[in-house]
Amino acid sequence: MEHCRPPAVAGTFYPSDSKVLLSMVEELLERAPQVKLPSVPKAFIVPHAGYIYSGPIAAKAYKILSSMREQINTVVLIGASHYVSFEGLALSRESCWETPLGSVDIDLELLEKIKEDIFVLPEAHQKEHSLEVQIPFLQVSLQKKFKILPLITGGHSADKVEVVLEKLWGQPGVFFLISSDLSHYLPYEIAKEKDLETTRNILAKNYQALSYEDACGRTPIVGLLKFLKNRQEEVVVLDVKNSGDITGLKSEVVGYGAYAVV
Repeated sequence: MEHCRPPAVAGTFYPSDSKVLLSMVEELLERAPQVKLPSVPKAFIVPHAGYIYSGPIAAKAYKILSSMREQINTVVLIGASHYVSFEGLALSRESCWETPLGSVDIDLELLEKIKEDIFVLPEAHQKEHSLEVQIPFLQVSLQKKFKILPLITGGHSADKVEVVLEKLWGQPGVFFLISSDLSHYLPYEIAKEKDLETTRNILAKNYQALSYEDACGRTPIVGLLKFLKNRQEEVVVLDVKNSGDITGLKSEVVGYGAYAVV
């Protein structure tokens, strides 16, 4: 373990100025309606695009998280690699991650419980945005000192995700975030229908039906759903929209969904 991982996408996916970033996230959370759930959630699936696109959808999950802040000490983040091809689950080399809002430590004690199931691959995290964009939301939502365990999945790694969840699920103070967008670059109406079908499959835990065309984070989502398949927890939808709903440009859109495991 080395020094803090510097932010890779500050200034592109979200503001690099700390005051502007704080104000933006606070406004997104304030505008998000409070969604009532049947029980306290144990995990979220959240989108990871630029804040101006997916921020309002992600904020619906993080607003719920803000009401749970006293119960959460560590957040396990699992996302898919967009830039580096590999197999398995990869951790970064650093002992903490920085954003314009400050640094967050890696939970080294929790890491010990899964160290045989993961490996260190710095290049998988160096430019990756899928986990980084979640951290400012966490910093504002939790408003306290917390730790993270950021894991990136390579191809065909859903079984590894399932194993990690089996080992860490139910650990006191641990919450889980699965990072994924939905369909990519389809016409608006086609994307809406495709994302609706993807949502049906996620709610039904029908992981066999999910493809990489349905969700860029298909691997961590499949791992989550495989883990949940024979458990009593259910997945509920918080919101599903696409970039066309935000920008009005509908020729090629990207889908965003937020879901809770309760």
